[in-house]
Formats: sequence, structure tokens, C-alpha cells
Amino acid sequence: MDYVNLGSTGIRVNKNGFGALPIQRISESDAVYLLKKAYNNGITFIDSARGYTDSEKKIGLALAGVRDKIVIATKTGAMDKNAFWEDLETSLSTLKTGYIDIYQFHNPRFCPKPGDDSGLYDAILEAKAQGKIRHIGITNHKLDIALEAAKSGLYEIIQYPVSYLSNQDELDFVKLCGNMNIGVLAMKALSGGLITDSAAAYAFLAQYENVIPIWGVQRESELDEFIAFQKSPPVFDERINELIKKDKAELKGEFCRGCGYCMPCPAKIGIPVAARMSLLMKRAPQSFFLSDMGRDSMLHVKDCTNCGHCMQHCPYDIDVPKLIRESWSEYQKMLEA
Repeated sequence: MDYVNLGSTGIRVNKNGFGALPIQRISESDAVYLLKKAYNNGITFIDSARGYTDSEKKIGLALAGVRDKIVIATKTGAMDKNAFWEDLETSLSTLKTGYIDIYQFHNPRFCPKPGDDSGLYDAILEAKAQGKIRHIGITNHKLDIALEAAKSGLYEIIQYPVSYLSNQDELDFVKLCGNMNIGVLAMKALSGGLITDSAAAYAFLAQYENVIPIWGVQRESELDEFIAFQKSPPVFDERINELIKKDKAELKGEFCRGCGYCMPCPAKIGIPVAARMSLLMKRAPQSFFLSDMGRDSMLHVKDCTNCGHCMQHCPYDIDVPKLIRESWSEYQKMLEA
């Protein structure tokens, strides 16, 4: 089993993090089952957020009895100190715990620092002094903010999209964090579903000693894959190296990671699926994308008014309307074939 030491926190866990965003989409009983199965098979790092609807509640129901044996990371999207304290107290209550191991600012538009106008960093320091949190983290989709957070020396943990599709600047950021003894939580380790070989994704990230991938888990079959990797970790060999080269060539340029920060769309377009449809049809089984659900995802694409809402909120500065139009064209061709 592969382990990771998360920077200066002293936290040592195996290389599989349970990403709890998807469990908000399943029933309480199914979520509790998955969480307990993960724990019983050695997965002890759980990442959630106040913004993930009832995910924290499900974690509390499943794992409150083994609280001292797990690591909980969660997040606040608060933009001021009053909202910060409200989020923190709600998380403590729903998670059924007296403390949170890693508390993260959730994708802020700036890097919170002591004494700034938001008061957020001062609040998180007070929460740490009170014993309500143990380590301070931040998540972001923008590399410049993630770099600022790393260089500030204020954050023990940074969560950022990292996968084998990451560019060199992003991989240099991961190495910088390693050199500065900062733990990295790798979100989007499967790049929003564009990476279809989880063994390759695991083997690539296992090369970085300070990184733990956060796998979004919704189905038992997905969980079983990552449990199997603990018993027999995939090795970064020539097959995987060639696969990564092929995928990078196919996915070069702009592509949607499916983060959802562009939503809701004023025209009711399901952007995270619609913007990636042409790629997903090439890389994933087509039955879903030609199903009623797939059709529904593309239903309002033709209603795009180029209002700019999605581009203003996209953390990757992608020309989203252009991607949607291209996906719509490819989708129409597939339907006609």
C-alpha cells in the first residue's frame, strides 16, 4: 500500500482520498454503505465541503464512531468572517465531530491573508486556537492564486486540479509545494471523466510524495477499483507512459474539466456535460450520451445567447460558448450516423 505524508501536518494516509462530492447524489443508506466500505478497506482520508449539500451529514452518520481513526477535510465558501463561523459550526454539527482536521477556503477569488478586509484568515487562526480545526488549507482552480498561497507560507495544504493532463506549469507547482513541505490534495485526478484509465491516473500521481488524489466516489464499482489499487498499486511503466502521451495529444488545447463553477446557466444549458460532449463521446461508452439523459444534457445548447456568464465564472478562462458549439456539432453528427 502506498502512503503519503501531507506536508508539515504530520498526517500520514494511504494514497486514496475519498471525494465526497458525488455522494450528495445518492441515497443516505447507499452513501453510508460506501463510506463504511471505504473505511473498512483502509481509506481514511475524506474530503467534503459545506457546499456539497448533505455530504457532510452522510459522513457524520457513517463514520462518527471511528472519528479518531479518520482524517476529515472540508471547506467553507464564506466570503466574510460571520459566514465563516456559521459554516464552521454547521460542519462540526453535521459531521458529528468536535474538530476538523483540515479546514479549507473553498475556491476563493483571492488568497486570504492576515489583516485583509475579508477577515477570513484571522477567523481561521482563531478557530485553530480554539481547537475547532487542526490545519489550514485552501482550494483553487486558478494557478496564480494557488502559487500565491504556496509562496505566502500561510497554508499547510493546497487543493488543486492535478492529473496526467496537467501542463508543466501545474506540475512545477506541485514540485514547489513538495519543496516547501506543503501537502497537495489532487482534485480532478480523472479530469472530470476525460481520463478513463484509473490505473494510469493512480500510477502517475503516485510519483509525487506530497500528493494524495481525491477520487470522487458515487458507485461501489468505482470504490472497488481504488481499493484494489491499495492491495496492488499500479506501476508507472511503458504502457502507462504511452497511454499518457496519446491522451495528451488527443486532449491538447482547451477542454472543460467539469468543475461546474459556470453554473447555473441563464439559458439552462448543462454546461459541464455539454461543453465536453464531443470529447466524452470519443472517450467513454456512447450508450449514455445517446440516451435520453444524454439528449437532455444537450437540450438547450441551441439557446445559448453568448451572454458571457460562463466565461466570467470559468476558472480556466475557457471560451465556453465555442466549446459548446463544437460539442453540439459533433453530437448532431453522432445522432445522424
